[in-house]
Amino acid sequence: MLIPARMSEAEEQRWVNVMLDKLAAQESRRTLGDAELAQRAERLSAQYFDGRARPATVRWVTNQNTRWGSCTPSEGSIRLSHRLQGMPEYVIDYVLCHELAHLLVPGHGPRFWRLLEAYPKTERARGYLEGVVAADRLPHAPGAQGE
Repeated sequence: MLIPARMSEAEEQRWVNVMLDKLAAQESRRTLGDAELAQRAERLSAQYFDGRARPATVRWVTNQNTRWGSCTPSEGSIRLSHRLQGMPEYVIDYVLCHELAHLLVPGHGPRFWRLLEAYPKTERARGYLEGVVAADRLPHAPGAQGE
């Protein structure tokens, strides 16, 4: 966040708090709950997999920091990392489709990727997620936080 140099520390802190509140409000409007996530998965299964991928549960989790999602086909459970919350809808849809495809094909072989080709924004979403990972690895620029 850029803050004018003329602001006092008190004004700066007040402005940062106002902006953080605004961001939190935007985030809460964009975040789906588990029930909405399950409905979305059902819609995506119908649209791209002829309704054949039927998860028993779909939910957000906070213990996945190196994966975007995971699926246990034997249980029919899909879990998405909370880090996806607030990302563009097409990215969340891609991760849901990826995990839904695992309900039909457990591994990442050619059959799995052919199945996932049904989702038209696969490459775009994968590129977005690769960019997020790359950005997380960058060192923080000096002065980025008003230093």
